Amino acid sequence: IAADDRSHNMVKSFRVSDLQTLLASMGRSKSGLKQDLVGRALRLVQTEYSPELLKNVRQLYETRFPKASSWLAARRPESVPVNYPALNSSPRGTAQGTDYLNGIPKPAPPSVAEVKLVPLPFYHNLETLLPPTELIAQNSEKLQESQCVFELTPSQVEQIRNSSELRPGMKSVQVVLRICYTDSIGVQEDQYPPNIAVKVNQSYCHVPGYYPSNKPGVEPRRPCRPVNITPWLHLSTVTNRVTITWGNFGKRYSVAVYLVRVFTSGELFNQLKHCSVESPERCRERIQDKLRFDPESEIATTGLRVSLICPLVKMRLGVPCRVLTCAHLQCFDAVFFLQMNEKKPTWTCPVCDKPAPFELLTIDGLLSEILKETPEDVEEIEYLTDGSWRPIRDDKEKERERENSRTPDCPVVDICVPEANGHSPAHSGTNQTGKSGSGGASAGTGGTSAGSGGGAVVDLTLDDSSEEEGGGGAEDSEDTDDSQDSPAPKRGRYDYDKDLVTAY
Repeated sequence: IAADDRSHNMVKSFRVSDLQTLLASMGRSKSGLKQDLVGRALRLVQTEYSPELLKNVRQLYETRFPKASSWLAARRPESVPVNYPALNSSPRGTAQGTDYLNGIPKPAPPSVAEVKLVPLPFYHNLETLLPPTELIAQNSEKLQESQCVFELTPSQVEQIRNSSELRPGMKSVQVVLRICYTDSIGVQEDQYPPNIAVKVNQSYCHVPGYYPSNKPGVEPRRPCRPVNITPWLHLSTVTNRVTITWGNFGKRYSVAVYLVRVFTSGELFNQLKHCSVESPERCRERIQDKLRFDPESEIATTGLRVSLICPLVKMRLGVPCRVLTCAHLQCFDAVFFLQMNEKKPTWTCPVCDKPAPFELLTIDGLLSEILKETPEDVEEIEYLTDGSWRPIRDDKEKERERENSRTPDCPVVDICVPEANGHSPAHSGTNQTGKSGSGGASAGTGGTSAGSGGGAVVDLTLDDSSEEEGGGGAEDSEDTDDSQDSPAPKRGRYDYDKDLVTAY
């Protein structure tokens, strides 16, 4: 029964993608809203309590909430330590006032103190002002109100006042409110209850709204993140009262208040650049491992293509980054990835849609060198079995180069000057003889058909190897007579009318 309860709790903590994966692995429909998927998965756990199902649930849960290993803690930047709230600490002393929840003094932390909130890359916990405490419904009404009271110490007030500004009116040291599901299994992500409203000292503060959805039939999603309540607090030893309005629809929620230091995407990028760069040698080893010949495989892979275009912004990579746990070599731009998660935190790999937490990001040292060595027009490369690489030229670019390298088939040569009356010698010769070849011969022999301009008309269609160039005028006159009976002009070896070719 205990294992059954644990499986139920694990399923309840799944996201939509996890629920769809679980249902699809067991041959169930994965369409519908999240509440339908949760109900379908819970019924599946109740009716088919098989080892395969338990294994799938456990694997999805461990993927969703991976345990922090020793090597992960060792490579995490010192400025972003993994600090969980001091959940088992005693309440604040009487010198700083008494904590209240729902207007009732809180003598000791309840059992919900075991709830752990997931650490956030952009927020570093400095102090816990109120440990995770469950929101308790006072009656059967759907809309509930809960209150909590806390005070700031003089040192905490100084920390806030002396902190730098992220932007005008927003300090880097803040007091934030976090809400999550009441569940002691694993770490919990921020999750708002329905109809939430937060009032601090009689003033309502801003709670992030819903993201509109472009897809038909998909409900808008709300970004659940810490709520900054600093602007509405009394920055003194005066008591601060926070009132939370929430919808009571059967789920249990917990609330916590922290003093945090907020990082920007630029600060996280500097930490990533100094603490998590994979060397080019290690990258080559990874490539060789992927391209190593497998005797059991029927297909031999001789190369792996990698795009130099970021899948996020469709621009050339600046700082190539990827996730250590991803199997692909394709990278995305670290700067844009951090900026996007600063505005809309998803922490999902844009290549394979798997979790991409900040702690597992690394900069690809080999691809960084390749980007410096390749020109801007190279958009793709191929890794070879020995760890080397070669640029891949686009087919359109190759065709463009071939077109640019071609020389004209019929170059135009300026060999004479047009006549004063504006007519070309070729047209004059043609009008008199009916054939440009005859006109050209007359001009070549000093005849009058070329006019008085002295311009020479050359028949560009005559073969250089012709032995009849020095022939008598009788042959030319015979050709002229024949051409008068012919309805269509003759064409040379080039596919155009000789009468239309004029050389100036």
